Amino acid sequence: MVTPGVQGLDLSIIEFCRFARERGLSTGVKESLDALRAASAVGIAGRENLKFALRAVLCSSKADWELFDDVFETFWNRSESGDWARKPGGKRNKNSKEDRPQQDNAGLALMGQSSSSNTEGEGKSVLGASGQERLRKADFSELAPADLAKLERISLRLLQQMSLRLSRRTKNMAAQGKVDLRRTIRRNIGRGGDLIDLSFRNRKLQQLKLVIVLDVSGSMNPYSIFFVRFAYALQKYFKRVDTFLFSTQLTEITSALRARQLRDAMESLAQQAAGWSGGTKIGDSLRDLNTRHGRKLFSRDTVFMVLSDGWDTGDPATLAEEISAIKRRVRKLIWLNPLLGMADYQPVTLGMSAALPYIDVFAPAHNLDSLLNLEMHLKRA
Repeated sequence: MVTPGVQGLDLSIIEFCRFARERGLSTGVKESLDALRAASAVGIAGRENLKFALRAVLCSSKADWELFDDVFETFWNRSESGDWARKPGGKRNKNSKEDRPQQDNAGLALMGQSSSSNTEGEGKSVLGASGQERLRKADFSELAPADLAKLERISLRLLQQMSLRLSRRTKNMAAQGKVDLRRTIRRNIGRGGDLIDLSFRNRKLQQLKLVIVLDVSGSMNPYSIFFVRFAYALQKYFKRVDTFLFSTQLTEITSALRARQLRDAMESLAQQAAGWSGGTKIGDSLRDLNTRHGRKLFSRDTVFMVLSDGWDTGDPATLAEEISAIKRRVRKLIWLNPLLGMADYQPVTLGMSAALPYIDVFAPAHNLDSLLNLEMHLKRA
């Protein structure tokens, strides 16, 4: 549990990591969590100690090292003066939303570590129906930090509701079996033999298995955290969900997503070498999935889902071969691509072109509404 004093430091560190990422440092989820631990260890009593600690965990090359000093001084000088809304040569806008504390909470909230005061009830009180509608349709990559914090308060709730509806639908379908004539006659003997109440032979409906593969390469940075939250919500309501991350290698995160709290799941993920913000080798990752897990995971009651922009530095022939093999073994293959949310997007990259012939559902995944639309595709499966 984070104490109020430490919480303020945590929020500042997360905002610093976001600030550093915008200026060229590779500060993804893992690095942000490492920075939180380092800052907690040294505290804020000595600015130089904090600087050395953060540089040790955030810089992995000579170029990072040379860039870090300027980034650190720029951020903390602004922080100390409270001058978040000032632009070069301009004046500070005291009424700017960026001056408000909720800006600092955005990055922390996305990692499942928002403060306990941000309850769902509070989210409803400050965000009306029109505000929610706007956030649901906004591209994840274009949201301001304050809007990210608000969207975090509604996204998990809506995704959980979607998953719950799907699980209830499965149970209702299972109850619609054939009429059991013998049991029906027995139940209606006292009513003169009229068949008023029908009894059914309940048929067992095998729940669909979901296999989810999430792209966490550098080009997917604006979307990766929301995709992980998406998978976490599905994990909570479906008994048979297997989830993997990939960039240049494949990493299974099924066990991590079974944590009771999203924060615990994210901290567990940060300990895994999943290649966050790295390159992309989709074909090689799918080959690894087929070889190591295909026999256990793929069958005619499996829905296979890829969340990726399709940028692939590997051999397109490998991608085509592996996704073709998966297609032959599963019920439905869904590919959710955030770039489909762009009006002029065309799937002309070599990787995406190689995969398209084997995809049953090719749909956007750039905002919350597009993720919620998965419900329609799963119902049809």
